[in-house]
Amino acid sequence: MNIKIVCVGKLKEKYWKQGIAEYAKRLSKFCKFEIVEVPDERAPEKLSAAQMENVKEVEGQRILAKIKDREYVYALAILGQERTSEAFAKEINDLTTYGHSDLTFVIGGSLGLAPAVLKRADTQISFGKFTMPHQLMRLVLTEQIYRAFMINAGSPYHK
Repeated sequence: MNIKIVCVGKLKEKYWKQGIAEYAKRLSKFCKFEIVEVPDERAPEKLSAAQMENVKEVEGQRILAKIKDREYVYALAILGQERTSEAFAKEINDLTTYGHSDLTFVIGGSLGLAPAVLKRADTQISFGKFTMPHQLMRLVLTEQIYRAFMINAGSPYHK
């Protein structure tokens, strides 16, 4: 199984990198795990609606260039469907059972995801209505993917 997170921007803070590295190491027992960063589009502080859409479009093209046709894509979106950890674990298990061995998760930039990325996604997932820094979301997502594998393995980690 291959799991990839495609995200906009780079992690700069050492503590985010360390947390993600720990879960990536744990995930190596279950899958090939990678994070692919695409550059964020530089923009002035105050943007018009048209400029915002342009930034999302450029970032969206960069994201889509990193996704292959065979990949099952989860777009992280505030309007996506919320799942429990158990439901997420079952979904991952079911996807792999039925032939989806390449799962890709997409985290957009600060303005969100371009419509083309949302259209390409097989499903949208939400971690709630809270706004989180994208760096923190990477860590939370990586931990939840690990948790899903641990649930599916019957491990006490989830308790």
